[in-house]
Amino acid sequence: MVYGNGLSQYNHAAFAQKIRGHCLRMTHGGKSGHIGSMLSMADIIAVLYGSILNVSADQPKCDTRDRFILSKGHGGAAVYAALAEKGFFPKDWLSTYYKDAGKLSGHISHHVPGVEFSTGSLGHGLPVAAGMALAARHANKKHRIFCVMSDGDIDEGSTWEAIMFAAQHRMDNLVAIVDYNRIQALGKMEDVIELEPFADKIRAFGWAVKEINGHDCNQIEETLSYIPFESGKPSFVIAKTIKGKGVSFLENTVSCHYHAITQTDLEKGLRQIGELA
Repeated sequence: MVYGNGLSQYNHAAFAQKIRGHCLRMTHGGKSGHIGSMLSMADIIAVLYGSILNVSADQPKCDTRDRFILSKGHGGAAVYAALAEKGFFPKDWLSTYYKDAGKLSGHISHHVPGVEFSTGSLGHGLPVAAGMALAARHANKKHRIFCVMSDGDIDEGSTWEAIMFAAQHRMDNLVAIVDYNRIQALGKMEDVIELEPFADKIRAFGWAVKEINGHDCNQIEETLSYIPFESGKPSFVIAKTIKGKGVSFLENTVSCHYHAITQTDLEKGLRQIGELA
């Protein structure tokens, strides 16, 4: 079945920059956070919440809604920013991120309106998403399950178990998206665990795979508007991204994985993404 109707008129690039701005402010206010991971997936999150996901702030628990799981829970501020912009909760909650007694925890939490599942340790998201997809199939439900992962998630054995399980059960209602920035907590992927040839490996496990530019909003939307990629197969998107995208002194650095944004960093970063003159 084809979902979506081609490219929308939504300005995803502007939405992504708003998400990046919120993330810079949130990690500055909270004095810590995984800013590099937030910035690298901002375009993916903007497209998902801008025009792909069937979700509504007015009916956040509607039974027919699509389910979205962020497996890389350390980047949760990007999803919080999108949810706030879409009206799931007041924007002033964002200022409480990573603070004692704040509304928003450092890793994404299902206690926040619009969040389906809490994650933190890698390797949990796809197994849960596969379970949701199987449950939907048994209940004859038509909603879709989307899971955004990091390349670090792919290092976990539980992720590969879910990849095998989803293919075995022909879960074409399941979509996995990897924020493939190739930098993990302690080093570049080639120095930790190399995944290449990544796409070939996932195809060998029985998934339909597409590789895209994870910062090209039109390409992201066009790819996600027509799923499943193949009937009877789960869909896998390898979105090639840049860690810390949009902020020059953070881009493609290992140190930006967990980085406290100073006042100087904040002003510089906001200027680079166009939020300060």
